[in-house]
Amino acid sequence: MPDAIESSEAMSAASGNSKVVLQKTLKASIGCTGIGLHSGKKVAMSLNPAAPDTGIVFHRSDLEGTDRIIPARWDHVVDTRMATTIGNESGACVSTVEHLMAALAGCGIDNAIIEIDGAEVPVMDGSSAPFIFLVECAGMVEQASPRKAIKIEQPIEVGDAEKFVSATPDETFSVAFEIDFEDAAVARQHLSMRLVNGTFKTEIARARTFGFVHEVDALRKAGLALGGSLDNAVVISGDTILNGDGLRYEDEFVRHKILDCVGDLYLAGAPIIGQIDALRSGHALNNQFLISLFANEDAWSYVEMSNAAVPGVSHSWDQESELAIA
Repeated sequence: MPDAIESSEAMSAASGNSKVVLQKTLKASIGCTGIGLHSGKKVAMSLNPAAPDTGIVFHRSDLEGTDRIIPARWDHVVDTRMATTIGNESGACVSTVEHLMAALAGCGIDNAIIEIDGAEVPVMDGSSAPFIFLVECAGMVEQASPRKAIKIEQPIEVGDAEKFVSATPDETFSVAFEIDFEDAAVARQHLSMRLVNGTFKTEIARARTFGFVHEVDALRKAGLALGGSLDNAVVISGDTILNGDGLRYEDEFVRHKILDCVGDLYLAGAPIIGQIDALRSGHALNNQFLISLFANEDAWSYVEMSNAAVPGVSHSWDQESELAIA
């Protein structure tokens, strides 16, 4: 169990009136089992506390030595077909990390070791909500190290007129996303959301992954979606939703795309402060955005987070209280 403190009062005193935002990890370990959305294989996974500045790291418990260690970072992404897969130099991989990463982002977990005995994160119900439940059951604890964020300093964009991801400087983390599908049940949806003060949990986390009946055969021939079902995905046939319980939100599809985007962008290794705009983006373009961002040193900077805010302006990245950039 890493050293931790229960509040940031000590660091607050050292920094005047501003209260430094501290890194967080899990208070205890907690586990779950499920099947992989694409592999269809049963997998056991546990979320565990980690020391400050560890970041999010996956450990393949079915492997040995250093081969088992896979940092959850943008520069370890090795595949983006239908999901985000991370890997290491030894070829060990973990796929479909985006829903879990989104949950850790939404809960503000900076450091965790994810033990997993297979090559794919369990899909659970197809959303981030079960992972948020696990984190809340385990509890969270602050650590004696300040939390850093990646502040967008200059506009940056990847893609083209048909699909893109862009970021512009802002005082909060927000995502505006637009999708456009031929299927009438989805069609065009747009949502802009400021992801601060628990908004991810209340407005985004329950949105499930979705797929189309006409794509199922091709996906399964490619070895994908082998574990998909009406229990863990919204399935669409033309203008019909095949799930008996219908949708959780009227615009559940665009909300899930925001969920995926949040998870993919948390592979930056720290929360992002800025306005994200996306059109028809997916895992590949989300990762390309991070590659381009880190290649342009003038477009971003690391900043420590504190609550020394301009009055009335929230600078947090989905924290329970209003925070600011120091």
